[in-house]
Amino acid sequence: MDSEEFDVETALDTAIALHRVLAARTHRRKVMGQEVLVPGQLGEALHLPRIIKRLQSKQLRQREQGLEELQELWPTLSLATREKVLDRIGWYDPKSLDWEDKRSNRRPIADSDH
Repeated sequence: MDSEEFDVETALDTAIALHRVLAARTHRRKVMGQEVLVPGQLGEALHLPRIIKRLQSKQLRQREQGLEELQELWPTLSLATREKVLDRIGWYDPKSLDWEDKRSNRRPIADSDH
């Protein structure tokens, strides 16, 4: 998915999924001499809660600003992170699907021998 393909609804789904993917990453930290696992905080650093809040806003201007922010953020993410997010929201590219995949919209190639 290119960032130009986002609308407010898909951007909101994407931002929420991205926040969850980033929060699922854990880090080891020493707290009072003990190692503990800490959830990832990259989502907060990337201002995802603010973007999500804007995308959920009732004001069109706020939603459009949230959409712009997500469109600017999306290309900066790693390919692996983007794939995890797209998988989580169920996004797929019909052109890249295998013929046997039920979601494929391809028609059979006409046999030129007949």
